[in-house]
Amino acid sequence: MKQDALFQAAKEAAALGYTPYSRFPVGAAILMKNGTIIQGANIENSSFGLTVCAERNALFRAHLEGYRSKDMIAMAVFGHTHDPISPCGACRQVMKELLDSQTPVYLLSESLQTKAMTVETLLPYAFDGSALPK
Repeated sequence: MKQDALFQAAKEAAALGYTPYSRFPVGAAILMKNGTIIQGANIENSSFGLTVCAERNALFRAHLEGYRSKDMIAMAVFGHTHDPISPCGACRQVMKELLDSQTPVYLLSESLQTKAMTVETLLPYAFDGSALPK
C-alpha cells in the first residue's frame, strides 16, 4: 500500500536529519501521483533561525524537482513523539502555499500512531496570496 510506503519514508527521513542541538529529528515525505516519494528532514544550525524543518525541506525539494500541488497526493510527518507530531506554524503556512488545501497530511508518532488532517484543518483561516495587493 502506498500509504505504508509514505509513512516508512517519513520515518526513514528522520534518521537523515542534522539535529545536534535539539536532538529531535523529524522526517517528512510527500507522495506524488507518479508514485515518487520526496523526503525531507530537519536541518539545524547553531544560529537557530536558520534551521529548516523537515516539512519545508520536503516541500521545497519537491518544488525544485518540478512538482506542483496538482502532483502531490499526500504528505506524512514523523517525529519521535508519544502522540502524533504537530507541524510548526511556519511549516503550516508553507503547506498552505505549496499544497492543495484538501491534501491529506498524516501526522505520525514514534509508534506510527496516526492523525489524519488536511492542509485546511491544519491552518484554518489562512493568510494567502489573495490578501496581497494586486
